[in-house]
Amino acid sequence: MKIPIEIISKTPLFSGLDEEALQKVCTITVRKEYDKGQIIFSEGDAGNGFYTIVSGRVKIFKVAPEGKEHILHIFGPGEPFGEVPVFTGRPFPATAQAIAVTGLLFFPKAAFVALIHQNPSLAMSMIGVLSMRLREFTVQIENLSLKEVPGRLSSYLLYLSDEQENPNTVKLTISKSQLASLLGTIPETLSRIFTKMAIAQLIRVQGGEIQLLDRSGLDDLAENGKLPEK
Repeated sequence: MKIPIEIISKTPLFSGLDEEALQKVCTITVRKEYDKGQIIFSEGDAGNGFYTIVSGRVKIFKVAPEGKEHILHIFGPGEPFGEVPVFTGRPFPATAQAIAVTGLLFFPKAAFVALIHQNPSLAMSMIGVLSMRLREFTVQIENLSLKEVPGRLSSYLLYLSDEQENPNTVKLTISKSQLASLLGTIPETLSRIFTKMAIAQLIRVQGGEIQLLDRSGLDDLAENGKLPEK
């Protein structure tokens, strides 16, 4: 089934392409659907192409030898994932799983690389995406290695407020157990920190919606990584 050009044109990766180039991308694109909980690819699988999310959400994770799952990233509509193996020739370094009913666009490696040779502007788009992804992982590594959990959570809430374009309220699009894994902690610890941040009047938690009551305080917490002792 041919993918409508409107869907491709709304994907940030291809937003700068002219109609002729978009038509060529459409010809190689495969639409795929996944149920909640379904594995898209597993760590070690051949990197035979990459994906962009049309609807739903996908988590990228690794499983430690003792069986503990650690979430590396969670992607939503418009975001690509699995693109690095297309250029490195290596297997997928982690596992991808749909955490909601998810619609994807799949771009086969060989066909996409051939398109890049025909349309150099595609290469520039990919460089931009990969540069942004490198920056995201650099920030994530810095947060996990240098900040304590309150600082990581504060940084994430501020990031969500920018991403969702609401300076005062953010909505969690993942479960709190998934958020704990993403921040490198456990749900019980995360719950205690939410409570402490609420007592400190930094936030107000109402289910999956979080009001940011004191952005300057959250900025300071994100920078210093520790809640003040009371």
